[in-house]
Amino acid sequence: MTSYTYVPSPIGTLLLTSDGAALTGLLMEPHRIEEGWVRSDDAAPFPDARRQLAAYFEGSLREFDLPLAPSGTAFQARVWEELLRIPYGRTLSYGQLASRIGKPGAARAVGLANGRNPIAVIVPCHRVIGADGSATGYGGGLERKAVLLGIEGVTLRL
Repeated sequence: MTSYTYVPSPIGTLLLTSDGAALTGLLMEPHRIEEGWVRSDDAAPFPDARRQLAAYFEGSLREFDLPLAPSGTAFQARVWEELLRIPYGRTLSYGQLASRIGKPGAARAVGLANGRNPIAVIVPCHRVIGADGSATGYGGGLERKAVLLGIEGVTLRL
């Protein structure tokens, strides 16, 4: 069963999903609730996620500590694991990320996997930028990407 809850944030209301033990999604507006999902504001790990997200948006949390269970292909999972290794306040290009997973010619595939990240913000896909240092592609919109990186002290060219 998938549980969901809403969390207010500076980038709009976030939709969190859980399998009852781990976070399976963090989605930005517009939201789409699937048939069979059940609203449960206190399901695990929502209370911890809510506290950690508030601290992140206040600028006092640099690393999340939550159980995560994103669903995707093996390649996507590898990209998402590497996203978690990008330090707070730092960025990588799609090409650099591709090299870090041992696929130096796969920048486009990495970009697609990055765009399918189901746990935005916590799995920091916003930390991936264009090779020239510019903000490029973000499922939540470039304005949100700039806000998230701004919280982390990074200024982007939009």
